[in-house]
Amino acid sequence: MSDIPQTAPQAPPLGQAFFYWLKLGFISFGGPMGQIALMHTDLVEKKRWISEHRFLHALNFCMILPGPEAIQLAIYISWLMHGVLGAVMAGVLFFLPAFLLLSLLAGAYLAWGDVPLMQGLFYGIKPAVVAIVLFAAWRIGSKALKNSVLWGIAAAAFVAIFVFGVGFPWIVLVAALLGVIGGKVMPDKFRGGGGHGASDKAYGAAVIDDHTPTPPHAQFSWLKLGMTVAAFVTIWLVAMLVVGGQQTLNDMGSFFTKAAFLTIGGAYAVLPYVYQGGVEHYGWLTGPQMIDGLALGETTPGPLIMVVTWVGYLGGVTKAVFVNPLAAGFAGAAVATFFTFLPSFLFILSAGPMVESSRNDLKFTAPLTGVTAAVVGVIMNLAVFFAWHTFFPQASTATPFTAPFEWFAVLVAVGAFVALWKYKADVMHVISFCAAVGLTYTLLPPLF
Repeated sequence: MSDIPQTAPQAPPLGQAFFYWLKLGFISFGGPMGQIALMHTDLVEKKRWISEHRFLHALNFCMILPGPEAIQLAIYISWLMHGVLGAVMAGVLFFLPAFLLLSLLAGAYLAWGDVPLMQGLFYGIKPAVVAIVLFAAWRIGSKALKNSVLWGIAAAAFVAIFVFGVGFPWIVLVAALLGVIGGKVMPDKFRGGGGHGASDKAYGAAVIDDHTPTPPHAQFSWLKLGMTVAAFVTIWLVAMLVVGGQQTLNDMGSFFTKAAFLTIGGAYAVLPYVYQGGVEHYGWLTGPQMIDGLALGETTPGPLIMVVTWVGYLGGVTKAVFVNPLAAGFAGAAVATFFTFLPSFLFILSAGPMVESSRNDLKFTAPLTGVTAAVVGVIMNLAVFFAWHTFFPQASTATPFTAPFEWFAVLVAVGAFVALWKYKADVMHVISFCAAVGLTYTLLPPLF
């Protein structure tokens, strides 16, 4: 154990943190669980900016919030380190690259109909995403599931969602209730992370360690809570006034605000709602265009809910919110993205101080520990879901194993997982290599 650092690294200045969050925005592939695993590797294991306990406590909280949990975790950690400015910086940089990329892809999509080069790249990226999500389940599960009770909750959650199709919000609710009961009946089983000091033993002392006092800006007060909520309500009202002169943009502002409060369970829980509103009610895009946008959203960096950028761009052009199609598309994309993510900042900045004040109180932490265990099972379901649609791209629920079977994608996924698990390869390197392999394979003549 002598090689484990006993002294915490120097706290990173805001500029250093800026470049990390910017980099993360460009390499955050793999959906929310892949992004969370990437942050865990960087911030807990390598940089040691935050301890395992503090990381998991923040993650547990973000899991029960509406909205994209990965970006909320980034906002939380950066807020803890650098206050409100850090929170805004991390949150914006997390989705900004995806916003720009999806807007550009949407413009190209409307102009040329398809993007063959990108499709070749995505052919390699999709199986890499399967490996990243599976690796995330293993990484988070091995850290969070410290006893048979938590393993049981994870297994039950997987069966509930995979076999019976139980909604994620119900799984979270039941897991939290089990945590409440378990914290009273068997408290030792629901002390998350294996007890204080576990993270030190694994990775060494961190800048924000298990016993590091809550910084002044993160301490709770009712006055601060009221001022924060009032500030966000004001921002929302002003933004609605700005877009209020254009009916489509006004509709987007209202619609995506509602969507943001319905995303308990992540993007997949709200996609049917977005599809129904964007395609069937408002007619911003067609069903096939929505599916194409989802495929791009799954294989570009940033949260999967960034598909709202695609919906907003196509809606802005379809409804001609401006004469210039480029301006119309970017306006729609900006409005959809802004109103989708604004509540995430509200949730963290308003409730974060209460969460920090509860981290040593078992009656608050035990339910969150139960939620984390259930989430591991949900991640496994997500890995199976991605694998199914990647290896059997034409399959459906009625015919789950419809040919063709993409044997090459299986080989890429296995290779990517081995690279991540055995050789500790960098996620970005794995994605880049798999993308190049996929492009090469699609350009070559068929082997059989």
